[in-house]
Amino acid sequence: MSVTEAAGLPVRPGESAWTEEELAEVRNQLESDIALLRKEIAEAESELAERLADSVDGAGDDPTDTGAKAYQREHDLALAYNTRDLLAQSERAVQRMDEGTYGECESCGQAVGKARLQAFPRATLCVQCKQREERR
Repeated sequence: MSVTEAAGLPVRPGESAWTEEELAEVRNQLESDIALLRKEIAEAESELAERLADSVDGAGDDPTDTGAKAYQREHDLALAYNTRDLLAQSERAVQRMDEGTYGECESCGQAVGKARLQAFPRATLCVQCKQREERR
């Protein structure tokens, strides 16, 4: 994205326009997160497959062992789901940069806020819309 395009991204009143360097820094952070999340997902899937194979061999386990294995499996699945969700949010943020819509609230169309995006680059809603969403 060029300086002109970066400067054209929405910002809240009182915030300076995005610079190419600032946007590149956020993008690099997101791309680094994407690579790390993909690695974590691959490792989690491998571990889950191993545990599933172990649970099949669990003939003769007492009910406590069976319950503990089921609890661990559910916990691991929840973590994997959260990691996949974070990956999708990160990929979506990079896609929005490419489309030139990064920083625009998906609900009201106003600026999300440069400071907010620098702190949480996956944000898609401005503070007001996010608060409204959380109250529902």
